Amino acid sequence: MCAKTRPRRRGLRIATWSLVTVLVVATGLVGVVLWQNSYDMDERRVTIRHGGHTLNGVLALPEDGGKRHGLVVYVHGDGPADATHDDGYKPLWEANAKAGYASLSWDKPGVAGAPGNWLDQSMEDRADEVTAAIAWARARPDIDGDRIGLWGASQAGWVLPKVAARTPVSFVIAVSPAINWLRQGRYNLLAELRADGASAARVTTEVARSDTIRRLLGRRATFEEYVRAMGGDTYGMTADRWGFISRNHTADATRDLRALRGVPVLLTLAGHDVNVDTADTERGYREVLEAGGALTVRSYPDAAHSLVKQSVERSDLKITVTALLSPRSLFADGFLDEQRRFLEERGRVGHDRGHGS
Repeated sequence: MCAKTRPRRRGLRIATWSLVTVLVVATGLVGVVLWQNSYDMDERRVTIRHGGHTLNGVLALPEDGGKRHGLVVYVHGDGPADATHDDGYKPLWEANAKAGYASLSWDKPGVAGAPGNWLDQSMEDRADEVTAAIAWARARPDIDGDRIGLWGASQAGWVLPKVAARTPVSFVIAVSPAINWLRQGRYNLLAELRADGASAARVTTEVARSDTIRRLLGRRATFEEYVRAMGGDTYGMTADRWGFISRNHTADATRDLRALRGVPVLLTLAGHDVNVDTADTERGYREVLEAGGALTVRSYPDAAHSLVKQSVERSDLKITVTALLSPRSLFADGFLDEQRRFLEERGRVGHDRGHGS
């Protein structure tokens, strides 16, 4: 009887310690996730009035005891982005806070309960929205109106210089911006086909379809005409998306970039960008801005379009695990530090000017 009881008790002890171990590990993981996703800044929900609508935003302030801070205004790329970009902006906001800068961002129209529809916007509309947000920020006592700049990614490349033409900005951080909408679209198509290992026949078919779409856009075709031209297959296109592309497909930043002459610009490019032709972008920025001496170009060979490490971005599992356990390490090595240093330099320049030097 004792011989039978001991194994049972031993088994019970093993099961108990196994459960305790699992609970300890789980508790430890929860603690790591909470710690890694806590940021040294003060986030506040804000509302901004613009054109009869309300922009639902987040203002992230440094916790440094300062009364007035410089500000980085965030301009989203394509897609239905919320204010924090699903928390993806937070490591960047923290880097800004370390440099003494606040960060401001808001939900796109129609996202997270915000009124409107972002697909109804033109690049001009987006620039007007950002300009209104800057005016709102300049009226705040905790923001230094002479140290307000822009951060924008991808599609924002067509918005940033338009904003600078409307209102003074003290700097611009442009991340993976394109120059010309149609050239960018063709580059993206061919780059994705190469990445997929597409056959020559498939490339020919896809390019022909792209050419048909360009002709339709050129003659301002309706969505119904698009569907008919595609043989009844929408290929994932919606009426709203077609309207958005129709309004914006002629976008070209070349002339607008002149508004950034003399403005400190940090152009950030990725080495594995299948969305934007970085060589075309760098050439365009240098041709317009390099003579003024205010352009800084930084390239990250191991980064994808989003400036996330390519090795991480290629795996949904890696992105999820890294975002939970080490979100700051999602980005290419040096990316966050470079932006912090760029802002610190802007802060020193602003301080020197304030003291008449």
